Amino acid sequence: MARERSGRTVAHLVLATRLKTLRESAGLSFGQAAEALGAHPATVRRIEQAQTSLDAGQVSTLLSVYGASAAETEEFLGKLAAANRPGWWHPWRAVMDAWQLDLMSVESAASIIRTWHPALVPALLRTPAYSRAVDDILRPDLSPADKDRRTEFLMERQERLRTQQTRIWALTSAAALRTRVGSAEVMAGQVRSLRSAADRPEVTLQIHPLDGPAHAMTGSPPLTVYRVEVPEISDHVVREGGLPGTADVCDAHETVTAYLMLLDYSCTAAPHPHESKEELA
Repeated sequence: MARERSGRTVAHLVLATRLKTLRESAGLSFGQAAEALGAHPATVRRIEQAQTSLDAGQVSTLLSVYGASAAETEEFLGKLAAANRPGWWHPWRAVMDAWQLDLMSVESAASIIRTWHPALVPALLRTPAYSRAVDDILRPDLSPADKDRRTEFLMERQERLRTQQTRIWALTSAAALRTRVGSAEVMAGQVRSLRSAADRPEVTLQIHPLDGPAHAMTGSPPLTVYRVEVPEISDHVVREGGLPGTADVCDAHETVTAYLMLLDYSCTAAPHPHESKEELA
């Protein structure tokens, strides 16, 4: 059964990871698990990476082979419907960047999001007008209707993060305040919005001055790190800067840790958030 392409949900990721843990605990290889299904080993790999739906028949077979108890099997199967249900972002999937489809589940479960942008206001702090103006500049390939939908999608992301009180720690350069995106009115509205955001308890905003010294993120492309408190979901780092709409996504512990260290160094070198508020004034 092919899962409609809308990206992995948190429930899907958790169950897929649980299947992987059970297989490894049982000491079985991909090939041995696939043999029980009468399928190719790649099928089991895709199931464990949450790249396909969790079919009840396949899951039942795997749980039996892995030696799961009757109670665990019943509980697992009871969660399948929620796991395969499309995520809240499903209505916007046609205008989402490909990498966002799988990252929305991670963003939705994030307790803290750390983000850096060298020249623009970070996406999660943009106003609708500023966001649309960015797409007008960077995504001339999109239709006006698609750009409107993308702006709507970003606003929904921001609202959901506010509702779940996800902490946002944003780092940028004062170049973001000096580079005019859209009209002067658009920029003025964006600066007012940043002032308001900086007063929210869950938002930390630091701005490197234009005449300040170089720091660890100097010259680095836009970067976002997601910290998730769900044990089955790793922290993720998203590195943009290539072709518009593309990004490199990694959840390897060593890579994520390395980028977090760079962010730490840059945040230490940046003015205190209170000074950044003065910069906005």
